[in-house]
Amino acid sequence: MTKTKLELTWIGKDKRPRLEPRILLEDFSLSYHATNKVSENDIFDNKLIFGDNLLALKALEREYAGKVKCIYIDPPYNTGQAFDHYDDGLEHSIWLSLMKERFEILKNLLTVDGVFFCQLNDDELAYCKVLLDEVFGRSNFLNQVSVKMKQTSGASGGGEDKRLKKNVEYILIYTKDKDSDLGFKKFNDVYDEEDLFEVIGQMRDEGKSWKYTRVIKDFGERKFLKTILDGSGEPIDIFIHENVEIEPISQIIKKEKITEQECYVKYFDKIFRDTNAQSSIRTRVMDAINGEHDFVSIEYVPKSGKSKGRKTTLYYKGNNCDLIAWLRDVAVKKGNKLVKLEKAGTYWDGFPLNNLTKEGGVVFPNGKKPEALIQKVLELSTEPNDLVLDSFGGSGTTGAVAHKMGRRWIMVELGEHCHTHIIPRLQKVINGKDTGGITKALNWKGGGGFRYYKLAPSLMKKDQWDNWVINPEYNQEMLVEAMCKLEGYTYTPSETEYWNHGRGSETDFIYVTTQTLTDPQLQAISEEVGEGRTLLIIASAWRSKNIDRFINLTLKKIPNSIIKACEWGHDDYSLNVQNLPISEPDTEEKTIAKKIKNTKKQSQAMGDLFGDQT
Repeated sequence: MTKTKLELTWIGKDKRPRLEPRILLEDFSLSYHATNKVSENDIFDNKLIFGDNLLALKALEREYAGKVKCIYIDPPYNTGQAFDHYDDGLEHSIWLSLMKERFEILKNLLTVDGVFFCQLNDDELAYCKVLLDEVFGRSNFLNQVSVKMKQTSGASGGGEDKRLKKNVEYILIYTKDKDSDLGFKKFNDVYDEEDLFEVIGQMRDEGKSWKYTRVIKDFGERKFLKTILDGSGEPIDIFIHENVEIEPISQIIKKEKITEQECYVKYFDKIFRDTNAQSSIRTRVMDAINGEHDFVSIEYVPKSGKSKGRKTTLYYKGNNCDLIAWLRDVAVKKGNKLVKLEKAGTYWDGFPLNNLTKEGGVVFPNGKKPEALIQKVLELSTEPNDLVLDSFGGSGTTGAVAHKMGRRWIMVELGEHCHTHIIPRLQKVINGKDTGGITKALNWKGGGGFRYYKLAPSLMKKDQWDNWVINPEYNQEMLVEAMCKLEGYTYTPSETEYWNHGRGSETDFIYVTTQTLTDPQLQAISEEVGEGRTLLIIASAWRSKNIDRFINLTLKKIPNSIIKACEWGHDDYSLNVQNLPISEPDTEEKTIAKKIKNTKKQSQAMGDLFGDQT
């Protein structure tokens, strides 16, 4: 019995486009940078690419393969509104085929421990999950997150009369490699916020006790006792405290005539509860003090958790060395409000959906994502200076957030809103004029910049006699870079070796010329390349009686050698299927023939599955 893998099939799945690896051309008039550095961490080499995003991804593939730490995409949801002239099977097939091509390149761009986020509604979610399992591997699926994206709009149900109101979207999360030593380990610690006093009230309603009920009014006299080592040999300094003053919150409320909430805010950093700290550090502290001291503190540098890498103080009380767990371990103080922290799960809400239209200063109905949502994605998966990619740029939210968070970014957008929305939005961010979104939370002041690129035209085009020729829009420099990319070489023209336009490895190089090379020229080039190195020569023609004697040279003619390499002149692989030709309506005879054909296919499939029993 032949083993086959589980996969999703659809019409046209095996028809793969032969993508042309275009070069990118910078338009300096649209690139934008701050006039001065705001900080030493300003990033200026971000990329905004205008053009078809599948061609743009192909253009990025060689240079950025294995270099992108986080990919977030928000592709068209395939709601069916654009498919009036297509049967259901074809509409979903088009979407799946176009997405599969993108997913495969996006996976290739990820670092080995990188994380991929794809946000969708429920129109294609189930199909997309199976497709991503196929592309990334089912074992590399991490989570499916539900995101609240619409506010409840009252009894009317938001205009959806027959079905439940859609107020949730979904994010499918994958990594490139979950199992290798260098692969994905874990998400960064990210915490959701909830009003502390709502939590306290809910616990009391459920009959549970809130145990942060005492305040250390005075830490007393603190004396150094000794230094011990943790399990990895790092130092832990132990201090003893005498005359420590502790008072219940209930007494403070009566004495100072303040509310419970005011008491928590006022004494936020001194409120605690006793907890039994089962840890190797606690054991070492207990052994060191041998039950001789009632109140001690330690100072050390944790290697994990919220305080990783920062000197931290912990307090222990009682001969059993119970850890005093501070309120600030689970909550943060924001003005006169306390919010409880809880590690992020798979349901996300609390984003400013009502004011979303104001973010970034651009209007983008039904497509803009909250900056706080993208912030959460990047906090979970990246560190400062990591590279982030969004190949469906939309209104530019991903780039704006990545910029404010000190991440490098690449965005791709084909629509004209690349110019009307994204560029003005990013300029405000760079100038420090964008006051919305996450700006205040990050204390963003501006700085950095981006470079604007557009896709070069196709390298080949047909002349007046319908023959493929090199596009006359290409100058020599563009031609060289395009041929390097097409042949899989890195474009690195040498300043000293005229024949060295790029490299494929440490000893393999490429030379591109529109000249006809003579035998003496080939002889001279071969001698300069020398032993131990090889050179691929792309030329219009050459004159030599015996080119086989140049054992370190390989010669190819342009354009003949590349005519069949790609789909030349194909500029639109967009997901807008309205650009496709409209199918002819079925006649009654065609409908009957189609039904007969489908019945035969079903019988064939049943026969393959169960043998001749059917």
